[in-house]
Amino acid sequence: MPITILPGSYCGIAPPPELALRSWNLDPVLLAVMAVGWLTVRHRPGGTPAMLVLLVVFVSPLCAMSVGLFSARVVHHVLLVAVAAPLLAAALPLRASSMGLNFTISTALLWLWHLPAAYDLALRDIGVYWIMQISLLGSATLFWGAVLSHRASAQTILWSLAGLIQMGMLGAILTFAPEPLYQAHQLAPLAWGMRPLTDQQLGGLIMWVPAMIPYAAIIAIQARRSWRLAATA
Repeated sequence: MPITILPGSYCGIAPPPELALRSWNLDPVLLAVMAVGWLTVRHRPGGTPAMLVLLVVFVSPLCAMSVGLFSARVVHHVLLVAVAAPLLAAALPLRASSMGLNFTISTALLWLWHLPAAYDLALRDIGVYWIMQISLLGSATLFWGAVLSHRASAQTILWSLAGLIQMGMLGAILTFAPEPLYQAHQLAPLAWGMRPLTDQQLGGLIMWVPAMIPYAAIIAIQARRSWRLAATA
């Protein structure tokens, strides 16, 4: 059954475990926007995979689960900034721009939206929720666009590594926080057999370790391309 969209949280009410996998978001406006996006980028490298990732983020049961579980919200954000964003950057005709500036903006926004006050507000207000989503995806896409639009080199590898490090640092802070930080996730984890702090620690670990895999993959691709360029020079 589709989830009900209610004021205060775009993805509706956090489902209990027995209903989680049936909690799809079938918002017609969202689906229309996703369809237009797919038609725009479907013939470009990375375009269709990027839209499939966004379907997982906003349409699949992950959307509803992320209302209640911080760990699910972390998966949501990681897919947004570390998977969908580089795929969109590869699909869109972005011009070369400052990697340092775009890294600073995207990192500042990621950390800002994980401050408790900003985070809880985004889950209470649909308008703020979409500001969060668009700013995270947009700034990350511009960062990856800046990286991918430059010739593979030590500089592009270092900026990608900086992205990996800042994600890991934020994950470590959340993992070792001594108490739950977010009011939005004080009750739902209990239905899943977790204390709120345990859910937060799990989210921090996801951001600290698995979230680094996309960054590491991009770094490996860049290193290979840089080596090939050096070999043919």
